[in-house]
Amino acid sequence: MPRQSRHRVTIHEVAKHAGVSITTVSHSLNGKGVVADATRQRVIAAAKEIGYSANAIARGLRGNPLGVIGLVIRPLEDLDSYQPEGVDYFMRFAGAAAVEALDHGFGLMLVRDPTAGALPGIALAVDGFIISDPVANDPLIALLNRNDIPIVTVGRDTERPEFRDWVETGTSTDGRAVVNALVDRGAKRIALVTGTDSNAWNADSDLAYRRWTAELGYDELVYHQDERSGEAGGRAVAEIMLAAALAGEQDLPDAIYCLTGRHAAGLQERLQEAGYRIPADIMIVAGSDSEQTRNSTPPITSVDLVPEATAKAAVDFLLRRLEGDTESRSPFVQNVLRFRESTNRPLL
Repeated sequence: MPRQSRHRVTIHEVAKHAGVSITTVSHSLNGKGVVADATRQRVIAAAKEIGYSANAIARGLRGNPLGVIGLVIRPLEDLDSYQPEGVDYFMRFAGAAAVEALDHGFGLMLVRDPTAGALPGIALAVDGFIISDPVANDPLIALLNRNDIPIVTVGRDTERPEFRDWVETGTSTDGRAVVNALVDRGAKRIALVTGTDSNAWNADSDLAYRRWTAELGYDELVYHQDERSGEAGGRAVAEIMLAAALAGEQDLPDAIYCLTGRHAAGLQERLQEAGYRIPADIMIVAGSDSEQTRNSTPPITSVDLVPEATAKAAVDFLLRRLEGDTESRSPFVQNVLRFRESTNRPLL
């Protein structure tokens, strides 16, 4: 397996970065000697910033092929649980990635973000990383680049136009397909509800929607809700819409594209409680399929983000990079719009 040698961040670089001696770095990281607390914290921060691992095993392993791929799932880092209720995409993605890696003789290690909190030394002892849904200007990409660890991301880093090793997931085309489908079924006031994570899924969906409304001269109706809020977050957006309509400030939308499946389920439930019929009065589409969208009453039309196909594409792309292929283009994965009763109106 052809591999370029990796630059290992050294204790000398930490010392230079922190502006202290090598001895001070050693004492600070090992908890030995007499070092002022402020200095110790500065050294620890410097080591974390430039990606130094004090773990001797990890330092030794990183110089040799291990047959291990690291996986960081960004959207789960900010949630209260790595198993959010009803969200099966990420576990399906991780499972498919593990199987695909095994088929090529690699293991998959699911890890927490190595840039958050204390850096576990073994976390960087892998051949390469897959990052699902990187945040804007993702610090993990910077850390891995400093350590010359190959990376493939699912979705782009919106603040790194120079970084091209990412699997394109069709977010912009998804948005266009959804709004066109709603217009074909008579929608004239389409609202968009995005999450608040600073990733390409939210940003590109917002951009595609605003371009579409500008082209057709439709009003922009955009709402943002924290992904962590779950179904309660969807209900909160519905309350905002209902309050604006009651006050005469803004008519209710007749269709809503809600990226997060749990938000979509909560939003639909609250609108029904207020007496609105789905889909006769308001159509709803979720940007991510989930147990909530499939089991809602009525079931919600959703974008199937095809986690198995996406995982396979990400693993295969990373393995090509590990084998020395620097020329192949980033793969594109086509998502699938699953029509259900929440948009069951006749086509115009």
